[in-house]
Amino acid sequence: MSELSDKRLDRRRFFKWSALGAGGVLAAPYVITSNALGANGGAPASERIVMGAIGIGGRGRYDMGAFMENDDVQMVAVAEVQGPRRKQAKEMVDAKYGNSDCQAYIDLRELLARTDIDAVLIATGDNWHSMAAILAARAGKDMYCEKPMSVVIGESRVLSDTMKKTNRIFQCGTQRRNVGNFVFAANLARSGKLGKIKTMHAEKAWETSDMSFEILPEEPQPSREEMEWDLWLGPAPWRPYNAKTYSRGYWSRHGDFSGSSICEWGSHTVDICQWANSADDTGPITYEQINAKGDVECVYANGAKLIIRKGLRFGSCPIRIEGEDGWVETGDSGVIETYPKSLLAERRFRGGYPADNHIREFLNCVKSRRQPVSHAETAHRSITACHAANICVRLGRPVTWNPEKEEFLDDAIANRLRTRAYRLPWRL
Repeated sequence: MSELSDKRLDRRRFFKWSALGAGGVLAAPYVITSNALGANGGAPASERIVMGAIGIGGRGRYDMGAFMENDDVQMVAVAEVQGPRRKQAKEMVDAKYGNSDCQAYIDLRELLARTDIDAVLIATGDNWHSMAAILAARAGKDMYCEKPMSVVIGESRVLSDTMKKTNRIFQCGTQRRNVGNFVFAANLARSGKLGKIKTMHAEKAWETSDMSFEILPEEPQPSREEMEWDLWLGPAPWRPYNAKTYSRGYWSRHGDFSGSSICEWGSHTVDICQWANSADDTGPITYEQINAKGDVECVYANGAKLIIRKGLRFGSCPIRIEGEDGWVETGDSGVIETYPKSLLAERRFRGGYPADNHIREFLNCVKSRRQPVSHAETAHRSITACHAANICVRLGRPVTWNPEKEEFLDDAIANRLRTRAYRLPWRL
C-alpha cells in the first residue's frame, strides 16, 4: 500500500474511531461534516492531498492558484521570507476556502515539519530549488518544484539520487512536456517521421549568455518579518543586504543564484529537445561557443546537434527540430509548422497550457506513486546540458562531457564548476 493510501486510511480510521468512546462504545453526538464528506464538489477528506507552498512570488501565486483549482487539493500552509508576499499568499488561500486557517511561516523548515502535509509546491528563486526539494524529500513530502531544478550540476545529481532513496514523487515545472504542441513536436521526432535527427534548436532567454557575479553595496537591513535576508540567501554565498539583489531581473542573471539566459529558457527548450532526441538518460558530449553572443553548439553521441541560441519563431520558449526527411517548429504561441505539411494531419492536442495538465499529472502520480513525465532524473539530465553549455561560455573554450561518469574529460577547471560551496548550515 502506498504512503498516501496509508494516510487516507488513517483519516478514515480517525472519522470512524473519533465517534467511539472508551472501549469502542459509540459516543454522542457522532457528526461527520459535509466538508469532510466532500460536499459542494470537494473531494472527501480521505481523498485529499494536503499541501503547503514554499516561495510565493508571481510564479508561485500562479502555481498555487492552479493547484487549488483541483478539488482534491487542500492548501493549508505557506512559507515565504518576504513579508508582503507571505501575507498575500495567506490571504489568497484563506479567500479560496472561506476561512482563516492557512498558516504562514517565514522558515520553510517549520512547514516541512508538519506531519499533516502530503506534498509541497516549491516556487522559490532558483538558488533554493535543489535544497528545498531535498529537505522536502527528507521530510517525507512529494513535491512539484519550479524550474530550473539547480544552479550547478552537482545539486541536481544529489536531488535526483535523494528522490530515488526516499521514494518521493518529484515533478519539475517543465510544463511544456504536458502541452499539446510541444508533445506533438517531440513525438514526431521520436517516431522517425522526420528521419534521422540532424539539428535541434533551443531558444535561450536573452540575446547573450553572460552572467553577473557582482556584489552590491550594503543597505540598511529590514526586520525579519519584512525580509528574512539570511534565509533568502540560503546556500548561496553571503553578501550584505541590498534590495536590488532579490529583484528577479537581477538575481535571474546572477551566477550565484541562477544559470542566467541559458538555464532560464533552456530548462524548457533543451528539455524538449532532449526528449525529442530520446536522450532523457544522457546528454550532449561536446560543447562549443559559436559566436560572441554566447550561443552554443552541442553534439550528442548519436551525431545529433543541439544549438542553444536566440531568434526562433512562435513566441517564448520555441524549438525547432530538423531531420533528414523533414522538420517541425513550434513555441508558446501554439503555432506549429512542419515540412512536409502533411505531417500536421497527425497532430493530437492535449491542451491545458501552461500548467494545468502538468499539475494534474503530478497530483495523479502522488496518488498512484508512478513517476511523472518530468521526474527528477529527466530534469537533471536536461539542466545538466544547460549548465555544461554555461561552463563552456564561462571558460571561453570547448568542453567535452562524459554523460555516464558525469564529468568533463581531462578538464580540472571545468570539473570544479560542476559544484558550488554551500554556506553553513546548509549542506546537500
